[in-house]
Amino acid sequence: MPVKIRLQRRGSKKRPCYAVVAADATMPRDGRSLEKLGTYDPRAATEQVRLNVERVAHWLGVGAIPTDRVAKFIKEQNIQPARAAG
Repeated sequence: MPVKIRLQRRGSKKRPCYAVVAADATMPRDGRSLEKLGTYDPRAATEQVRLNVERVAHWLGVGAIPTDRVAKFIKEQNIQPARAAG
């Protein structure tokens, strides 16, 4: 089961806000997710991104692949993959 870290659209028509989620790659964009990792509000004065750094690092450490936009958020916050215990 390949896992992606991606955006899931929330909000009403013409008022987008997004949840950053870890989801099975085969699920639809707004379908079921494994875990909510943060939020992204593009309508805020300064595009507001909130991420749970520990959980994002965990998912990166177990091999989750971020989408291009989420990879940009991760790079901006300088999040490194957590090493898998074992």
